[in-house]
Amino acid sequence: MFDIKENLKKLPDSPGVYIHKDSSGRVIYVGKAISLKNRVRQYFQKSAGQNPKVKAMVANIAEFEYITCNSEVEALILECNLIKKYSPKYNVLLRDDKTYPYIKVTLQEEFPRVVKTRIVKKDGGRYFGPYSDAGAVNQTIELLNKIFRLKRCSAVKFPEGQRPCLNYHIRDCRGICAGEADHDEYMECIDNVMEFLGGRQKKVLDYLENAMNKAAKNLQFEEAAGFRDSIAAVKTLGETQRVSQAFGKDMDIIIPVGRGENTSVALFPVRGGKLTGRETFAMQTEGEDDYDSIVGEFIKQYYSRWADMPPELIIHKALKDGKIIEEYLQSLKEGRKIHITVPQRGTKKALLDMALKDAEEMNKTIEDRVRSAREKEEILTQKLSQILGEKKEKFRIESYDISNTNGVDTVGAMVVFENTKPVRKDYRRFKIKTVEGPDDYGSLQEMLFRRFKRAEAGDPGFSRLPDLILMDGGMGQVTSAEKVLNAMKISVPVLGMAKDDKHRTRALVNGEGREFVLSEDPVLFRYCGRIQEEVHRFAIDYHRKLHNRSTIGSVLDNIKGIGPAKRNALLAHFDSIEDIKKADCDKLTEVPGISMRNAEEIKKYFG
Repeated sequence: MFDIKENLKKLPDSPGVYIHKDSSGRVIYVGKAISLKNRVRQYFQKSAGQNPKVKAMVANIAEFEYITCNSEVEALILECNLIKKYSPKYNVLLRDDKTYPYIKVTLQEEFPRVVKTRIVKKDGGRYFGPYSDAGAVNQTIELLNKIFRLKRCSAVKFPEGQRPCLNYHIRDCRGICAGEADHDEYMECIDNVMEFLGGRQKKVLDYLENAMNKAAKNLQFEEAAGFRDSIAAVKTLGETQRVSQAFGKDMDIIIPVGRGENTSVALFPVRGGKLTGRETFAMQTEGEDDYDSIVGEFIKQYYSRWADMPPELIIHKALKDGKIIEEYLQSLKEGRKIHITVPQRGTKKALLDMALKDAEEMNKTIEDRVRSAREKEEILTQKLSQILGEKKEKFRIESYDISNTNGVDTVGAMVVFENTKPVRKDYRRFKIKTVEGPDDYGSLQEMLFRRFKRAEAGDPGFSRLPDLILMDGGMGQVTSAEKVLNAMKISVPVLGMAKDDKHRTRALVNGEGREFVLSEDPVLFRYCGRIQEEVHRFAIDYHRKLHNRSTIGSVLDNIKGIGPAKRNALLAHFDSIEDIKKADCDKLTEVPGISMRNAEEIKKYFG
């Protein structure tokens, strides 16, 4: 057994990283220290000044480890890497980072594309982002593709005689596959694209205006009108630019907003001296974290993934570790100078003041939303308590649905809500194994049995039991679920979400057939409708994914020499069956396990 007191005596007086673990061995906190000996001991000294978060964490520490480093900067780099690896409960984390989209320019290709991605790789591409608005990303990519007539297909090489796709025929592509594109001209367009994505629109607007004037001069009025519309679209995208300064520098202004579980960081990018908008990023905090923790951790985690860091970061309060963080950022950018500044006067101070005023308005909006959400939750819990005859302040609700196509590729889906909020990390999917044909009741019973059997076995992914189960359906689904729960001696109430002719939830139904009509209860009506839509969406998405995979797989299975292992390798390497069709033999042989003979058979099959 780990003896904390004895191990505290062994701590060295040197820089390093310490790792706190709970009784199950899970990492719950990672920190750095100039002196491991002094810093780690502080946690276990009784102090009335410790904040509630630290007290809660210390109560859960069962053991700790440490790694010594040569310097504080080296310790900070290791700390960042370990936080990314473990996502510890008590560290401040940039929440759901993997869900934020980036815009990628595929510079590793001869004719680069502009695409959306959620994964950053060291592959030679240029990444812009992350962005919090996926819709704006899609709009931007579509606009750039239209303006510059960029290549959209993923093919890199084109066999002789390749037939151009529809984009070429409607003049949305330059015909690279047909050998009609000038490479130098194309790369000039890519340079303009990257300028635009970097926040500088002048080159794009100049390019469009010159093209418009040239088309008009040649009496190509329809083409000139297209360029005119593109100019208007670019200016519309840039309407968020609110301030223009003469100094023309690039910087980011970083301000925390909200508090507790509603903590976010507002990022105001300044490009070419213009404040170009605002991005907000949710932060995962445990309790009330201080300014240093929130802003410092955001800077380290965000810019360790950021592809185009500006030379200056503006904040409104100095960070205790500001100089160390600067050194860390410079190490990421191969020694390029990065400054974290708290301006006191001048144009930078004016920009900061404007951003602070905007953040103050955001805080008011967040507080109003929190207050409104709290009121809705109170009403919801009251109504559910009345229906179930059991008063609770918080309900954990699980909802289940089945999806199949005439009994083929049957899947089950489980979604989880805690009061009004979905808990997406607890969503689960099931591929139905024991039921044949379109038997929804039997499929529901298999899914429920497997779910609660995993809970009985101590599986941490299923250990938390619900306070209520909502079935997508009526009394038949409810009684089917209750049979499984009764057989397993599990006491959880079950209600069905019965639908009307328009496929909307009209009532909640229990196993005795009693209905709780929702037509006169807008809160429960909207809430149940939201859960029903979510579980239905989750089930259909999984079913469609499996169905598409089996359909594509069946096509590849018809090719001589392609078995399950090679089929799966092809599907993992290429995005779609179309990409496999278009790939030449050299590209196909890049797939692990695919020989030149296999590649020739694939080309022969697809003709």
